[in-house]
Parts: sequence; structure tokens; C-alpha cells
Amino acid sequence: MSATTTEPITLVVFDMAGTTVQDSGLVQQSFLAADRHAGLSKTDADREEMLRYVDDTMGQSKITVFRHLARGDEGKAQAANQEFERCYARLVAEGNCSPVPGAEEVIATLRADGIKTALTTGFAKETQTAIIEALGWQHLADAVLCPTAGVRGRPYPDMALTALMQTETDSVRSMVVLGDSASDVVSGLRAGARASVGVLTGAHDRAQLSEAGATHILDSVADLPTLLAELQ
Repeated sequence: MSATTTEPITLVVFDMAGTTVQDSGLVQQSFLAADRHAGLSKTDADREEMLRYVDDTMGQSKITVFRHLARGDEGKAQAANQEFERCYARLVAEGNCSPVPGAEEVIATLRADGIKTALTTGFAKETQTAIIEALGWQHLADAVLCPTAGVRGRPYPDMALTALMQTETDSVRSMVVLGDSASDVVSGLRAGARASVGVLTGAHDRAQLSEAGATHILDSVADLPTLLAELQ
């Protein structure tokens, strides 16, 4: 067996909404609020097409999604993104999100076992902070990342690789990436992770995750410890 396949797993990079956080359709609600605010769609058909695109691109940087929906109108994209983030943060503050069952326990157990953890999202920093504060997760993970200057959102590999650098992980082969969307899976694959794992608690189904190239598909983040034991 080659050395690269026996390197210990020392970092797990988790997506947030749909993977470790249940948000009860808040993304769709907030996109509709952004649409009403910025006028992205003109007809009911436009709106339905927009929501299909939102579902297909779940996990990606939201400003990138809005730039596509605004068809190159940067002012409209920024206005829509700001309203989306405002609406989502308000809904979160009202108690409309909760941990996916088992998520907190899995992350805490990994850290107790010496495995570093990171939480990543396609939301802006303010929204990510609102979620973390609502859940009391300020000290749950070793790293918390979102798209920012110099760190592109998914499906690019930047957040996973930044987590690897921030946690001083030795190799991409010591990293596992976990998420509920095709973009999460692609990001992990592009980062060279030991495993890029899909979970069935969020945006995309088994067929979509498999088509994206998921190395493994789990019912939930709660099943991760069993998989890690097999990979180790």
C-alpha cells in the first residue's frame, strides 16, 4: 500500500447549511425576498427558473449566484445579495435554524481525538456569524471560513485549502471534505482531499452527489465517524 493512502486523517472540513445546520428552507425564502427587493425576475416563469438555478448552485458563493441572476448588472446583484443576507440573518436570529442531529457531537469528538475541524459556507461573513452566534458555536471548530478577498467560494477549492493551511495540516491526503451539495463535492475533489463526502440532509440527492463525483455518500453527518474509521 502506498504511503499516500495511509496518512492519518487530521482535518475534516464541514459545510454548514444542509450539512451541519438545519435551516428549514431559509435560503429559498431569502432568495425570494432578494428577488422582490432587486427585481431579478419579471414573471412567474422567471421566478421558477431562478429558484431552479438557486437549487442547482446550492453551496456556491451567493454573490456569484446573484451576478448570474442579475445578468451582469453589478448594482442589482449587490442589492439582491445585501437583501438576501439581511433576510437570512433575521430569520436565523428568530430561531429558524438548528444543528443537524449529531453534528455538534461529531465535531466535538473529532477535536477530542486530535482531528482539526473547519466550518465553511457560501454565505457572507455577517450571515455566517449570525448562524454561529444563534447556535452558540463560537468555539465549536478550529477554523471558520467563507468567501472573501483572495478566497473564492465553492466549487473552487479555496476554502478547503485555506482550512488546511490555517490548521497546519500536513497534506491534502489527510483532509476530508463533507457537504450536502454538488458544489461541496466538487470543491473537495479539486482540493485533492482524501475523501469528498456527500450527505443527504440538504440540497442535493444521491444521484446529484454521485454525478458530482462524491467518493462516499452518507445519510447524515452523524454517520461520519464510521466512515473515518474505515478510511483510517
